[in-house]
Amino acid sequence: MNYISTRGEATPRKFCDILLEGLASDGGLYLPAQYPRLDASHLARLRDVYTRQGYAALAFEILALYIDDIPAADLRALCAKTYTEQTFGNAAIAPLKPLEAGLHLLALSNGPSLAFKDMAMQLLGNLFEYELARRGETLNILGATSGDTGSAAEYAMRGKKGIRVFMLSPHGRMSTFQQAQMFSLREANIHNIAIEGVFDDCQDIVKAVSQDLAFKRQYRIGTVNSINWARLLAQVVYYFAGYFQATPSNGQPVSFAVPSGNFGNVCAGHVARMMGLPIAQLVVATNENDVLDEFFRTGRYRVRAAASTHATSSPSMDISKASNFERFIADLLGRDGARVAALFGDALASQGQFDLGADPAFARVRAQYGFVSGKSTHADRLATIRDVHARHGLIIDPHTADGLKVARQHQQPDVPMVALETALPIKFAATIIEALGQPPARPARFEGIERLPRHVRVMPADAAQIKTLIARECAA
Repeated sequence: MNYISTRGEATPRKFCDILLEGLASDGGLYLPAQYPRLDASHLARLRDVYTRQGYAALAFEILALYIDDIPAADLRALCAKTYTEQTFGNAAIAPLKPLEAGLHLLALSNGPSLAFKDMAMQLLGNLFEYELARRGETLNILGATSGDTGSAAEYAMRGKKGIRVFMLSPHGRMSTFQQAQMFSLREANIHNIAIEGVFDDCQDIVKAVSQDLAFKRQYRIGTVNSINWARLLAQVVYYFAGYFQATPSNGQPVSFAVPSGNFGNVCAGHVARMMGLPIAQLVVATNENDVLDEFFRTGRYRVRAAASTHATSSPSMDISKASNFERFIADLLGRDGARVAALFGDALASQGQFDLGADPAFARVRAQYGFVSGKSTHADRLATIRDVHARHGLIIDPHTADGLKVARQHQQPDVPMVALETALPIKFAATIIEALGQPPARPARFEGIERLPRHVRVMPADAAQIKTLIARECAA
């Protein structure tokens, strides 16, 4: 399996090379040269593997389709090391919870940082450590977070040999619990940087540093955001696990509803569908920052300025530049790298938007690729949290509430709908208290976390200053 850039740079790359690299040299994102297509017999075998051997074995089978430069025995061992009941609190790793007729919740938030990002980040940490040891190299990870990626990455990478983490977050824009999770870590290889701006400013800095090829190579800069293909690939696995739990056989189509800001989580569903998983619809749920909903309704992708990016009660989705969206557009346009580069480079830089509404390709968004969308507001979140608690005795977080609200709008007769859980509600206690008048349960290991000393630098949204900081820390 070889990998190429969405923007046309077609020098074949292997998995372990792009694992450590992040962005392609032309500024694009890596995609496999082709998606493995699974026929009925292969899907049946995967269902049997999952049923008999569990999540780790399923992860190995799917990852092995994309990774041919790690020996099979080593890859199997990495999956087994990652997906354990001890780490994820449940033998099923990602259990399915029936809510009501035809509607299910896929529990993805029982990992170390209490968010779905752990499902991929725990594997990514083990892959990084394995490959760096094999090469005798080190890696400086530069990431951006709107809330959950940062804590998941830091919990996965803390104490890992040969790895430093520089994590950018929007100053004052995460929940109190999210900030405490990240900023209370004391490991010497973890560096928290609060950027004076919004998440998109953080993401822009990561891309600017990654596109400085000389700096990137000198300081061995890698990424853990979902622009890293390895992280997105790990997320593909739970779509298969959710599908197998929601259906008795492989002839039944299933829809998935996914709260989305940066398009990574739902892009993994797109990959699963391209592989042949019988997915009827991929339901994209946004909050008030509805750049993705606008595209899927109209064909116009319109990036919002920082001043127009709303601070909402589902803050991990307060994003107006969806990095992973480029991967889907590359597939939609038939891997036309020059056109993708023109849209995501020239058009966004000069106009802040592009419009495919009149393009014949846009008709395929729903008909061929199954995408539909919807928007959820603060009032919707509160209403959904109250409804789920009243009817099912279950407390959900605000992002999951966004997903469920939009999922219900797109349910189809005789097609199970699986909504992806994104985080445990304790991460957003203020909104839960507003909705229910009571705080959510707090895992014992996080008691008093908000009172711990904080280890964080506040810095302006300036890529040059971030590069200076990385260089200084690497020289220390």
